[in-house]
Amino acid sequence: MKKTIALWAALTAVALLVTGCTAEDPAAAPAPTAPTAPTASGEAGDAGEAGQKAPGAPGGAVAAAYRKWGLKPFAAPPAPPAVKPVVRKPDGPVPVISDIPTTEKIVFITIDDGAEKDPEFVRMMKDLKVPVTMFLTDSAIRGDYRYFAPLAAQGHGVANHTLTHPNLRTLSGDAQRREICGQQAKLAKEYGTTPRLFRPPYGNWNEDTRAAAGTCGVDAIVLWRESMQIKNMQYQRGDRKLRPGDIILAHFRGPSELKGRTMTEMTATMLRRIQEQGFTVARLEDYV
Repeated sequence: MKKTIALWAALTAVALLVTGCTAEDPAAAPAPTAPTAPTASGEAGDAGEAGQKAPGAPGGAVAAAYRKWGLKPFAAPPAPPAVKPVVRKPDGPVPVISDIPTTEKIVFITIDDGAEKDPEFVRMMKDLKVPVTMFLTDSAIRGDYRYFAPLAAQGHGVANHTLTHPNLRTLSGDAQRREICGQQAKLAKEYGTTPRLFRPPYGNWNEDTRAAAGTCGVDAIVLWRESMQIKNMQYQRGDRKLRPGDIILAHFRGPSELKGRTMTEMTATMLRRIQEQGFTVARLEDYV
């Protein structure tokens, strides 16, 4: 019996060597299954054997989150540049920008004031994970500073939009400094970080504004190229098109200012307009 078993084992080993299918031979192992690519809607493919989730399943979760708001997922933005394209030089004037120098098909969303405090917008931003920068005015947010805390915790930028939203060009340099530096201090106290970015109300500024912003620790004065209205973008350029690096202005507004539409409806429309032109959204603070 022992001789028979030994002979059978020897013959089996010879057969394996001839076919090249030994257990230790990496070539014998089944080729790794390629990850299941998401469909156009972001859904993953088949779940695979034994009910396991396919590698594309996280895309399905993202797609589901977007569907909740009537949207399709954005393409991931490119990695931020190793060197920011907008940098304030030591002892130099504060840069004033309306867009970011880039050839990538990215745009940047900024939202001003803070008067509307729709809880659904906080949930929307948590679901979509689209980065925005909030330019906050103290007179608009002081009734509920805590509303903006979860948005800041999600990674959205907190930036300066003055204490009382005045036309800065009508104020002296000292008065402008009080508006800007005062809001720097307020936002740092409420959200734990001193803002680096500043937007003058109405986009109105002069060299006194620039000097005041510089003394308050601002790295850039941020204007815009497009502004989101109720259903459509308002463009500064005649071709009425987004361009790489454009900064988009929106506002914290509710139904009384949006003809019955909500903040989330306005935001969803803005995101569709961005997608329709083949752009995705990047984080402004990664470029300035």
